[in-house]
Amino acid sequence: MRKLLLILSFAVACLSYGNAQTTRHASHMVPTGKGWGVQAPEGMAPPNVQPRTVTTGNGINYHGGPVMSGNPVNVYFIWYGNWINGPKPSDSQATVNLINALFGGSGGIGNSGYFKINTTYGDSTQNVSGNISVAGSTTDSYSQGKRLRDSGVKAVVSNAISSGRLPNSTNGVYFVLTSSDVRETSGFCSQYCGWHTHATILSSDIKYAFVGNPDRCPSACEMQTVSPNGDSGADGMASIMAHESEEAATDPDLNAWYDTSGQENADKCAWKFGPTTGSIGNGAYNETFGTHHWLIQMNWENSRGGGCDQTLGGTFYNQ
Repeated sequence: MRKLLLILSFAVACLSYGNAQTTRHASHMVPTGKGWGVQAPEGMAPPNVQPRTVTTGNGINYHGGPVMSGNPVNVYFIWYGNWINGPKPSDSQATVNLINALFGGSGGIGNSGYFKINTTYGDSTQNVSGNISVAGSTTDSYSQGKRLRDSGVKAVVSNAISSGRLPNSTNGVYFVLTSSDVRETSGFCSQYCGWHTHATILSSDIKYAFVGNPDRCPSACEMQTVSPNGDSGADGMASIMAHESEEAATDPDLNAWYDTSGQENADKCAWKFGPTTGSIGNGAYNETFGTHHWLIQMNWENSRGGGCDQTLGGTFYNQ
């Protein structure tokens, strides 16, 4: 499979550090939110903090930071660029409608057995609720141009909030979703397909993510171009957005849940789908939400020794 090895954690290298003392040469890794870990900085020790209700030691460990426990966790979409009649067929209202269906309503991904895998993660006060839902959306017609740096993605989120087009919510994840003619310059299509991070915006700790239309680079960011919904862009985005929303819920500030290599929960199952209906590459799917079929990567369950599965309490699979 011609896929980038590091492209499904999808977050920017904006790290939050503890203040424990350690030796000069710290050996543990911390996440970047972009699918790989980096060496912990000098002075940052692996914390010895246990969450209230969740047992560690399932291949991923708790590092003291908060999780998102809102019921639901709100997601906000910023459709950046041209999502009406852009250069690719998937730069369209049909894609917008499919993604809204995936994250919205009672038949969406929220409260599904799949998203409830995240309930196996908690912090000192609460666990992730396992529910997620669209709470608002807006558009942005290239306010930062067609070449977006990471700082430009942050500016798009900041502008959407400061203008009142979207609310200021610390219980939300703001997705900047770019049409296929937008280039995100720090590594989209070459190192990752999306990412998540956080920043102080208008005095609030705002969690946000970037996901580009994978039709810009299908060989890197799509598992199959013949897709279950007949929209390769939307179907490719679905798995990437599921990945980022899971990590934002369980590791919103990049200091809660990750393993010794700095990988977050969804990183550990990137490009692993488990059993499918149909053959991959020919419209295969492994999840059904509402009236739509989807091919969505598995997530790491933090129980029973840990593993990748398609639903809470399901069978663990290695591919």
